[in-house]
Amino acid sequence: MSTNTNVKKLAQAALLAALAYVGFQFFRIDIPVGTERTAFHFGNAFVVLAALLLGPVWGGLAGAVGLTIADLTSGYITSAPKTFILKLLIGLIAGWVFHGLFKADENTSGKRLTAATVAASAASLGFNVVADPLFGYFYKKYLFGIPQEMAAALSKMGAATTFVNAIVGAVAASIFFLALFPILKRSGLLLFPKKKGE
Repeated sequence: MSTNTNVKKLAQAALLAALAYVGFQFFRIDIPVGTERTAFHFGNAFVVLAALLLGPVWGGLAGAVGLTIADLTSGYITSAPKTFILKLLIGLIAGWVFHGLFKADENTSGKRLTAATVAASAASLGFNVVADPLFGYFYKKYLFGIPQEMAAALSKMGAATTFVNAIVGAVAASIFFLALFPILKRSGLLLFPKKKGE
């Protein structure tokens, strides 16, 4: 990868991390749950978008960094390590499904591009619907010593917001990506990961 391409990729990763941050920080509805809280937010859409545009590693890291910083600056500090891990996994899954499983590239178009986009968005955020409450339960119970019943109740309540966030995020990420794809392709700013041998 050339230095110029690296700079462009780093700039896009930083922009997408910032968008993930904004999606959580400014498009969020906090929901108190006892002494804890959960939130409806728009940040996951940008984690998936980053993975579709930049590939699993760059995209996953961009989303994870953006949402972890959002946690650290918005009163969700104790969730920051969990956020980093889960958002990185969302990006890795979305990027792998789109770029690996569907082998989507700059020349993919039409129904195949739409199918790859929707499948990657649904798979990654579907994973989060299961992983977030499950991980959250063990995280709260074993790391913070919250009693089992309380940890289970918090995880169940968090599952509802995670489900809504997943639907909104998958739809938004798909729409954003399909709108941006032709524009970035024409402008030479589509920086998909290179296939082996290229």
